[in-house]
Order: sequence, then C-alpha cells, then structure tokens
Amino acid sequence: MSHFSNIKTQLRNLTSLKAALSDLEMDWKEGPSPVRGYQGQTRTAEIVLEQANDYDIGFSWNGSEYELVADLQYWQQPLSVEGFIQQLTQRYAYNTVLTESQNQGFQVAQEQQQADGSIRLVVQRWSA
Repeated sequence: MSHFSNIKTQLRNLTSLKAALSDLEMDWKEGPSPVRGYQGQTRTAEIVLEQANDYDIGFSWNGSEYELVADLQYWQQPLSVEGFIQQLTQRYAYNTVLTESQNQGFQVAQEQQQADGSIRLVVQRWSA
C-alpha cells in the first residue's frame, strides 16, 4: 500500500521557493491546497504541483522548513526525487542570494554558469 512521504529540505523562504519552481518551469499553485495521493488520501500544502497522473507533489511548512510531500510511488517527473530536490535547492539558493544582495544594496555585476553546473555570481555595491 502506498502512502505519503515527507522529505526534509533546507527551504525556509516561500518567496525564494516560488521563484525556484518558476525558474525550473514548474506549474505550481499556491495553497493551502490539497495534495492528492493514493486512494483519495490528501495532505494540505502551501505549494502544490499537480502531476498528469492525478498524484500531486506539495511543499508543506513543518514549523521550520518546507517539506516535500508526495506519494513517491507515483512520482512522475523527469528527474528523480533527489535530482529534483538538488536542482530546486540550487535555484532556491540562487534566488535567496539575489534577494538578500539586493536588500543590502548590491547589484549583480557578473553571472557565469560553471561546467560543473554551479553558478558563479559577482555582486557589487557602489558607495558614495
């Protein structure tokens, strides 16, 4: 019998999470909304990604971070769960760095995609 799994993440900022999902061209909807699982079971999540097979992926706040909530037996994404979380975490970190840099008066001076998939950012701030 299948059931929901909760996978811990380091994702704590909802705005950066939404931006990361959008960067990955994922269709998501803001909740709270039900995450559909096996035999009509549901869980409530703040972000829901609907899959074509009617089994959803969600991100639910556990009090300290957004956990990925899904019935993993029905995972229907091009990447594995681990690969998805890895890509999402990279885009989340990227968006968090950009937001925090801008909040502190910095601008991106240079951005380079590295051969290993990492992103090199150079930020600068002009002082008077």
